[in-house]
Amino acid sequence: MSNFIDYVKIHCRSGKGGPGSHYMRREKFIPKGGPAGGDGGRGGHVIVKGNEQLWTLLPLKYRKHVMASHGEPGGKNQCHGADGADEYLEVPIGTVIKDGETFEELGEITEHGQEIIVMEGGKGGRGNVHFKSSTNQTPRYAQPGIPEKEGWIILELKVLADVGLVGFPNAGKSTLLSVISAAKPEIGDYPFTTLTPNLGMVAYRDYRSFVMADIPGIIEGAHEGKGLGLRFLRHIERNSVLLFMVPADSDDIRKEYDILVNELKQYNPDLIDKPRLLAISKSDMLDDELKSEIKRDLPNIPYVFISSVAQTGLVELKDMIWNELHKEI
Repeated sequence: MSNFIDYVKIHCRSGKGGPGSHYMRREKFIPKGGPAGGDGGRGGHVIVKGNEQLWTLLPLKYRKHVMASHGEPGGKNQCHGADGADEYLEVPIGTVIKDGETFEELGEITEHGQEIIVMEGGKGGRGNVHFKSSTNQTPRYAQPGIPEKEGWIILELKVLADVGLVGFPNAGKSTLLSVISAAKPEIGDYPFTTLTPNLGMVAYRDYRSFVMADIPGIIEGAHEGKGLGLRFLRHIERNSVLLFMVPADSDDIRKEYDILVNELKQYNPDLIDKPRLLAISKSDMLDDELKSEIKRDLPNIPYVFISSVAQTGLVELKDMIWNELHKEI
């Protein structure tokens, strides 16, 4: 079983507010001390919190029900009831929170320590001391606490990386990542070797670096959910630069590139605005004449011929990526 979980659905319930107290003050020398009931405590919230140490939603996979504590009732002598304990759901950076019924986006965790309340605890009821007036000196009633909230939420993780690799299965994405970073993705010569995103830290000149994500291969019709479909495309949204990879032995490099672009456009038109680069992989099988022929039909974006196995063109590739990441707008 994979440790990478990027989608969970959880039933959450906040705590209800504690009732206010209708205590009437009665002491030896103050037989009619009047109202002195305290307020009830707030019910606990259910809170989603960002944690940069996490990279998967796996810890939440088996937490199907999350319940915060109820607020305590108000006490005598205007003592405030204790607030209910909050329940925290710690998630990786890049997690999107959605309503489980309407699928409306409730928020997104973008930094460490960020908190989003997904189910607000009920407010505590006010004690009878608040209802004292010139015409009602001894109110013998208090306010009940506000009820809890409950419902389903969906947590979706979108991988955060500087560069996202876009290509059909077997385009050489995993091989490239294993060669230029310390990542160790599974590599094979069959479709969908990569079933979950792999992140690799790529070392660059002068001790600088950037993060590259090898994401499951796209196929035609992915925006309709075919293959790994929407699960793949979700992760592309959080990448600064998209590196398209097409193998040199493809029947039609330009057509393959156009299909990839179209799938992204159909899924989310905003993805087309991201900077695009092109790497023609497995190019160790090309001579200069074939490269010249291929160049004539390439799209008008920065490109480079590379071979992960022969380790050619990789320095040029990293230069091209770094320049794009740090281009002045």
